[in-house]
Amino acid sequence: MITRMSSLFLRTLREDPADAEVPSHRLLVRAGYVRRVAPGGYSWLPLGMRVLRRIENVVREEMNAMGGQEIQFPALLPKEPYEASNRWTEYGDSLFRLKDRKGADYLLGPTHEELFALTVKGEYSSYKDYPVTLYQIQTKYRDEARPRAGILRGREFVMKDSYSFDLDDAGLERSYQAHRDTYIKLFDRLGLEYVIVKATSGAMGGSASEEFLAVAETGEDTYVRSTDSGYAANVEAVVTPAPPAQPVEGRPAAQVHHTPDTPTIETLVAFLNAAGLGREFSAADTLKNVLVKTRQPGAKEWELLGVGVPGDREVDMKRLEASLEPAEVALLEEADFAKNPFLVKGYIGPKALQDNGVRYLVDPRVVAGTAWITGADKAGHHVVGLLAGRDFTPDGTIEAAEVREGDASPDGQGTLVAARGIEIGHIFQLGRKYADVFELDALGPDSKPIRITMGSYGVGVSRLVGVLAEQNHDDLGLVWPREVSPFDVHVVIAGKDETVAAGAEKLAAELSTAGVEVLLDDRKATPGVKFADAELVGVPTILVVGRGLANGVVEVKDRRTGEREEIAVDAVVDHLVKLIRS
Repeated sequence: MITRMSSLFLRTLREDPADAEVPSHRLLVRAGYVRRVAPGGYSWLPLGMRVLRRIENVVREEMNAMGGQEIQFPALLPKEPYEASNRWTEYGDSLFRLKDRKGADYLLGPTHEELFALTVKGEYSSYKDYPVTLYQIQTKYRDEARPRAGILRGREFVMKDSYSFDLDDAGLERSYQAHRDTYIKLFDRLGLEYVIVKATSGAMGGSASEEFLAVAETGEDTYVRSTDSGYAANVEAVVTPAPPAQPVEGRPAAQVHHTPDTPTIETLVAFLNAAGLGREFSAADTLKNVLVKTRQPGAKEWELLGVGVPGDREVDMKRLEASLEPAEVALLEEADFAKNPFLVKGYIGPKALQDNGVRYLVDPRVVAGTAWITGADKAGHHVVGLLAGRDFTPDGTIEAAEVREGDASPDGQGTLVAARGIEIGHIFQLGRKYADVFELDALGPDSKPIRITMGSYGVGVSRLVGVLAEQNHDDLGLVWPREVSPFDVHVVIAGKDETVAAGAEKLAAELSTAGVEVLLDDRKATPGVKFADAELVGVPTILVVGRGLANGVVEVKDRRTGEREEIAVDAVVDHLVKLIRS
């Protein structure tokens, strides 16, 4: 097939869009693949649609090869199934909600666990029907608070979501592994650089969970891996190794010290080291108590929560939010402190929190017998030598402290190094969460009901367009992997001579006959403009038909390496067909 640029619905831009934050956003807009319609909403233009469809086809082929069966649900869904699972409430502001003309509540689907479970319940009843894996490739909707980075984080996006249904946990593990293996094939086929990391389950629910993260400096997700083992995890899923507990018997009593003008960890440590207390102190000896407020889905009132972390670490809000999900989390405002005068800013300690019924969770490093310097709940005062398990007892532990490079790996092997990535896939062992809600059972061989267990597996199909652009570009433009490129060959007519144009047309026709998808630049533009657009659009092979035609040669350029090669006209079609099919 030949697509002519003279009639292609395409307008390339020389300037970057003002709101572009990352290379993929900048280049996909400039090259005419997408256009912004609203915050988090993009139109797909012809070039963008071709790449999107090619990615969809790869996903579909790999899912079908593993035995998945494709179905399609509507995006407009009734409230009732999501109310039954409590996700109508748990999703909070992330859910697009609307009413029909009769006042009935609907939503735009973010994921479809409920509908898949209900559909299988309606169709299957016997143990002989299982296992089964169903999937769809469909538009999803989430009301992102801060849509950013073009199509990488939008409010409307295309996703492949699949769901496995098994009779027992062993079957679920097999389905989970089958999806994991399929995702590896899929992402390898797309030529992505990615890592597989441990993850949290979030609003999806379930137990075992892994993310596939495309390696990218612009990624929103931070992950860590061990220097000495295969351990890798999203920082939100890192479990802090707890040190052994220490005895409290015979330890010196805690002492309150007057520490004027020390509202920060830095000023406190400096004061103590100048106070002649007989030892050197560091920030790691202090216990920083950060106050937040939380609100459960559907609740109107906020509740105070104290979070204690070693003073040499900051609270990582993403880790804190992941630990408390689905609750909403916010930092305290001045009005909150005014309403709770026992909270003395800069000097908050465990005692006032527990005396006033404030839930208090601490970092796993705060084990019984560890001694801390922390606030004494009085301006200008701190307590030194406060023992966990003797002087205060927290209500539990929480993963909220930042994870840093050099931390011990949770598996006990090596230390952690950090990098950034973009989530492209996520697999969950949901278990029976949704089966319990909808009483999804199969009648067993003994005529007794068997509760079905589920897995949920997602791939961000439209996001993959942006991810591939992030990993495949240079200063001149996009550089698509051949598997997803909108065309196989970009033919550039470099000259006004009719003989050159006729030669290019002939070669394009021969390539098309051979099954090659051709983009032919037949515009009345200068060679400079055509070459710039060829670099920007990013088709992996560029065929330049120009002055060399008079000598019986044309130029083949590799867009990725920049290598150029002159090939005889009568041999170039066979050369390109072999190149493309290799």
